[in-house]
Amino acid sequence: MSAFSPRVFSGVQPTGNLHLGNYLGAIRKFVALQESQDCIYCVVDLHAITAQLVHDDLKSQIRSITAAFLAAGIDPKRHIVFNQSRVSGHAELAWIFNCVARIGWMNRMTQFKEKAGKDRENASLGLLAYPSLMAADILLYRATHVPVGDDQKQHLELTRDIAIKFNNDFSGRIAAAGLGTEIAMGEETVNGYFPITEPLIGGEATRVMSLKDGSKKMSKSDPSDLSRINLTDDAEQIARKIKKAKTDPNALPSEPKGLEGRAEADNLVGIYAALADLSKADVLKDFGGRQFSEFKPVLAELAVEKLSPINAEMRRLIDDPAHIDAVLKDGGERAGAIAEKTMADVKEIIGFLQ
Repeated sequence: MSAFSPRVFSGVQPTGNLHLGNYLGAIRKFVALQESQDCIYCVVDLHAITAQLVHDDLKSQIRSITAAFLAAGIDPKRHIVFNQSRVSGHAELAWIFNCVARIGWMNRMTQFKEKAGKDRENASLGLLAYPSLMAADILLYRATHVPVGDDQKQHLELTRDIAIKFNNDFSGRIAAAGLGTEIAMGEETVNGYFPITEPLIGGEATRVMSLKDGSKKMSKSDPSDLSRINLTDDAEQIARKIKKAKTDPNALPSEPKGLEGRAEADNLVGIYAALADLSKADVLKDFGGRQFSEFKPVLAELAVEKLSPINAEMRRLIDDPAHIDAVLKDGGERAGAIAEKTMADVKEIIGFLQ
């Protein structure tokens, strides 16, 4: 019986262009975490078919996400980068977790309600059950930590609920098989096979909003390309989008409290803060009292400085699909070895013949 080895898992769905929000909210954190953690980063292509079954360019989207990982600084030799569908254990464990999770848990998922809209009866079963697949993605590698944004907290809570129920339901068998780790559950201790995964949340601008509407999250699916800065945008496009970003007529405040009720102003200050590795308070010390006509060009210059190298490297990598495919194949083989061990253990715990 041994403690869980620290491990970070996270994934990005290959649908639409990656944008500034994806970079600041996720990918840049992935790069930082690899300096201190054992990391597995996944292009979650199985998730891509939950809301839209047929895609014209799914292969190129998978390669594009991988290119963004590599261009941002993720090292696929020190860590694992792969696409989800290469490892059958994701779908296999998801089915087992479908039998662990309760329908009531799934019905409470806010994102399902938002994505299914009013016509829930016509939504795919995959859209309802995909949080169970997300739990499988994480727990297949017995990941102890997941970097998440605010919109994914509920799904991680579901992952924790599934792990807790599995550990409780099979505690005796886990112990008998010698596969358990002692996990404190309130005042009790159980023999658990799966860790109770912890979230990694923090930093400025973890939730980047639309450049056209500060009340909405920056999104790959927004019909207006002016609402987001894509990682494939060149310097001219970045500058133009920031220039056209919605603001209000007032000057920037001198402290963060003055951003309350000013969603667009708060968003642009947050973006600057994240790109410059500063707090919003630090940004406002420099720019408080100044108009957006002065602030926007400086923000555009900073965004171009930070994103242009990533843009250039992404374009180079996308032009070399054989290299990307080799990275994904190698990562898939290494991820598969971990997943195979987990599935063998899970089948032993449940009682399947192998």
